[in-house]
Amino acid sequence: MKPRISVITIGVDDLEKSLTFYRDGLGLPTEGIVGKEFEHGAVAFFDLQPGLKLAIWKRKDIAHEAKVELSPGSSTEFTLGHNVSSRKEVDKVMEQAQQAGAIITDPAHETFWGGYSGHFQDPDGHLWEVVWNPQWEFADE
Repeated sequence: MKPRISVITIGVDDLEKSLTFYRDGLGLPTEGIVGKEFEHGAVAFFDLQPGLKLAIWKRKDIAHEAKVELSPGSSTEFTLGHNVSSRKEVDKVMEQAQQAGAIITDPAHETFWGGYSGHFQDPDGHLWEVVWNPQWEFADE
């Protein structure tokens, strides 16, 4: 399989609340909720880096679309890694997330592998890791 992941969709319970968290709290660019005219179609897309979007979609609508049973959410199914260019930026993003209403589960700290990271949960319990890895370089955009 050639890797062509272009959208990461996460299930949410309250689309408006999650839109506010990601757009207003974290500052992710979006055109807002689209597809309201379709049953099970309301979704919001956020531009991340070129070629990659984050989508939020109601969990019940994902279950309907994929023809699977709606199951309880779990914070330990996956994490979304937000890599930044410095320890200071980790602290800044963690503070921004907390001010937006995120729950800090793991305050920023030095890691055993030589980096610096922390974790927070969004309003639906999805885990985000904000991380600086001294081995990875990112061009500032």
